This record gives sequence, C-alpha cells and structure tokens, in this order.
Amino acid sequence: MIKSHINIVKKQVSKDQSVGAQRDLIEQLFDDHYKNRLNVYKMNFVRGIFFGVGSVLGATIVVSIIIWTLSQFIQLPDNILQQVENKQQQTVQ
Repeated sequence: MIKSHINIVKKQVSKDQSVGAQRDLIEQLFDDHYKNRLNVYKMNFVRGIFFGVGSVLGATIVVSIIIWTLSQFIQLPDNILQQVENKQQQTVQ
C-alpha cells in the first residue's frame, strides 16, 4: 500500500516537472529579449517592405518569362495584327 502510494506520488511529480519544463520552454520561445520594442517594430516594418517588393518583382519576372516562352510557340494570324494596328492608328487620329 505504501509502495503504490509512493509510485503514484512519483508519477505526479514527474508529470508536474514535465508540465513545468514545457511552460518554461514556451515562455522562452515567446520572450524576445529586446529592451526597445520600437526598434523591433521598425526592423519588422522594413523587413515587410522588402519582402513585399521582392515578392512583386519575383512574380513579375516569372510571369514575363512564362509569357515570353509561350509566345515563342504561338503565331497570331496576320488579320488580327492588322486589325490591332488599324485600331491604334484610329486612336491616334
């Protein structure tokens, strides 16, 4: 009876230690160690700007390469090209 009670207590202590260790780990992950949050916000803002510009430029380059590659395989009929040129000339006049 005493041994079973000791085993139960050991299991509970082990479980409590495990939960405590997990909580400490989570707190360490979310603790940023920065004294000045304004610098963190500035850095993340600039990082976001560069990420956005890089994404737009990268997407533009990829789409233009795809369109150029596809245009190498497709020939438009002459009458469509002439119609487009006529519309351009009419717009200019």
